[in-house]
This record gives sequence, C-alpha cells and structure tokens, in this order.
Amino acid sequence: MKIPAASGGNDRSARVERLRVSRAKDSENKTRRALDAVDALLRSGRRITVTQVAREAAVSTWFVYNQPQVHQAVQDGISAQRTRGRQNSHTPEASQASPAGLRTDLALAREEIKDLKKERDRLRNRVRLSLGAELEGVNQHELIERVQQIEQRNTTLEQALSETRDRIAALEGQLREAEDDLTAARASLRRAMRAVPSP
Repeated sequence: MKIPAASGGNDRSARVERLRVSRAKDSENKTRRALDAVDALLRSGRRITVTQVAREAAVSTWFVYNQPQVHQAVQDGISAQRTRGRQNSHTPEASQASPAGLRTDLALAREEIKDLKKERDRLRNRVRLSLGAELEGVNQHELIERVQQIEQRNTTLEQALSETRDRIAALEGQLREAEDDLTAARASLRRAMRAVPSP
C-alpha cells in the first residue's frame, strides 16, 4: 500500500519540476525577446520606453518593470538615447523631426504615462491593503486584550457580587436573629415586670 503513495508523490514532484522548468524557460524566452527589442529600438533610433519594449517583445509592462535584467537594459537604452540626442542635437538631421514621428512619440509617451499611473495605483492599493492588514492586526490584537481584560474584570465583579450577596444574606440572618432575641428579651422583661408585686 505504501508503494503507490510513494509513486504518487514522485509523480507530483515530477509535475512540479516540469512546471518549474517550463516557467523558467518561458521567463528566459521573454527576457531574450525583451532584450532583443531594446537592441532593435536602439539600432532603429526609435524611442525606447517600457511600453514600447513590452509591445515589441509581446510581454507585459509588469514583466519589464519586475525583471531586473530587462528593466536595467531599458534604463540603459533610454540613457544611451538621451546621450546620443544631446551629442547630435546640433546636427541638422537630429534637429529636424517629422510631425508623424513626434505624434508617435507623443502617443507612446501617453501610453507609458497611463501604464505608469496604473502601476502606481496598483502599488498604492497594495500598500494600502498591506497597511490596513497591519493596522487591522494591531487593532484586533488590542481588541482581544481588551476583551480579555473586560472578561477578567467581569469575573472579578461577579465574584465580588456573589460575596456581597452572601454577606447580605448573612447580615439579614443575623438581623433576624437579633430581632428575635430583642423580641424575646422584651417578652421576658414584660413577664418579669408582671411578676414584681405592686407596692
């Protein structure tokens, strides 16, 4: 009976390993495509942006931002284009840009801004949720402590109330006994007074 279980565990481990290898290979392919896209944009002189690289490589902007090698290549490409732009800013070819090219750059810049805003909003939401969870955890812990304190206080008060009720019952019993003794003493005194002969 133990052999099938071991075999099942081995099959599961093999599936997990195949999945891991597949994901690693997919990540490598995406990384290669993204790096090739950066090189192609550099060679063609087109503007390098995260959005453009993602589009050329058929990957998500999230992948470009979160893959260190790709993100660094994009940053290096942007820096290289800026440097070349400054170096060539006095040449006639660089100083002349077609309206279509400018419109394309503007559209790409707007798309990148939208992507950045979405990413910013996602990060803000994640930070808000994380902080909320932390604060909620702190408040929950404090509430648990407060409830425990209240329960302990309630138990103490219940004990004190029970003891007070017992004392009241005991005092009431003593009072009844005292009243009975007083009544008996008065009756005895009256009998004694009657027994005394009149002068």
